[in-house]
Amino acid sequence: MAIIALKANKMRTFLTMLGIIIGVGAVIALVSVGMGVKSNVTSSISSLGSNMLIVSPGSSNRGGVRGAAGSMQTLKYDDAEAIKEKIKGIDYVSPTVSGSYQVVNGNMNWNTSVQGVTPELMSIRALTVGYGSFISQSDMNKRQRVAVIGTTVASNLFGTDNPVGKNIRINNQPFKVIGLLESKGQSSMGQDQDDMIYIPLTTAQERMLGITYVQSINVQVTSQDDMDQVQAEIETLLRQRHHILAGKDDDFNVRNLTSLMEAVSESTSMLTILLGCIAGISLLVGGIGIMNIMMVSVTERTREIGIRKALGATYGNIMMQFMIESMVIGIVGGIIGIVLGCGASQIIAKLGSFQTLITPLPILVSFFFAVGIGLFFGIYPARKAAKLDPIEALRYE
Repeated sequence: MAIIALKANKMRTFLTMLGIIIGVGAVIALVSVGMGVKSNVTSSISSLGSNMLIVSPGSSNRGGVRGAAGSMQTLKYDDAEAIKEKIKGIDYVSPTVSGSYQVVNGNMNWNTSVQGVTPELMSIRALTVGYGSFISQSDMNKRQRVAVIGTTVASNLFGTDNPVGKNIRINNQPFKVIGLLESKGQSSMGQDQDDMIYIPLTTAQERMLGITYVQSINVQVTSQDDMDQVQAEIETLLRQRHHILAGKDDDFNVRNLTSLMEAVSESTSMLTILLGCIAGISLLVGGIGIMNIMMVSVTERTREIGIRKALGATYGNIMMQFMIESMVIGIVGGIIGIVLGCGASQIIAKLGSFQTLITPLPILVSFFFAVGIGLFFGIYPARKAAKLDPIEALRYE
């Protein structure tokens, strides 16, 4: 009887259901956007390395004018060696320098970032060599002109050819390609992690940049629980090596990527919850719409209810009929909303060119919330119908 009553007013039933459909769909779509942003940012930070500490120079200060962050030239290769030898709980240490150069192969050229690194960076950054090999300690010692390139650089300089064993020119200097890295994709900030060339640190310092200092030191800590302790020990060691007196500012900075990831994860989680709550308001509005229509339905069918009660229908029978009607609207609207929300999430991902992440939790929560909304807002109209006096109901025009 409940289904027949809903079918009798198809358009009104659909419009009532529309509030639930939009609410459920909005919750799923917006939460998937929030989860996608969280996943992208987390994976981007993770791609830099797990349990990572990054030591960078401080900013210079000449005549009261402060320079840019990292403008000091205080970090040396020996600092990295000292960190590796004297501090426990560390797996790998890799000092780096970098610059942007024009790279040429025949009549093809490409402007990209060139980093001088040590062999340990491969383990720290979880880099995978698809063809060839990575930079070795022998390359470091001999200051070899060798390069390991990313897939973006390879496609722009060599097309579909395998670049391993071929020669390129970096800033007009000849280098031999010894390795091609597997793709790591884009970071959450849109930076192409494959648009990169790695060369030996010593080669970059002496043959490319003409410097004796390093621009950063990447440190991978063995256990996440020891991050704060290792960070404090590195700061103490570098203050001693740089002869920094008590009360004076450090000439370096140590960044903890694990703490950064936790802070970013917390912020994106709050964003996801906020988006879900905003979308949830439309579910609440949809529930009020169900109650309004059910109240109208009770008023319209007062005479019908009176006849049913006169023929022996109990309070429970009438209550159940109207409760089923409101719950059917919630259930069907919830199912359609799930399909609509998942579809909208995929469309947003394609149009926005970023990842969305659909998880079971928001789907289940929004669906059961929709059913609960239908149940809750259907109780009052159902009670009103069930409490009607059959004699008064039969007289109703």
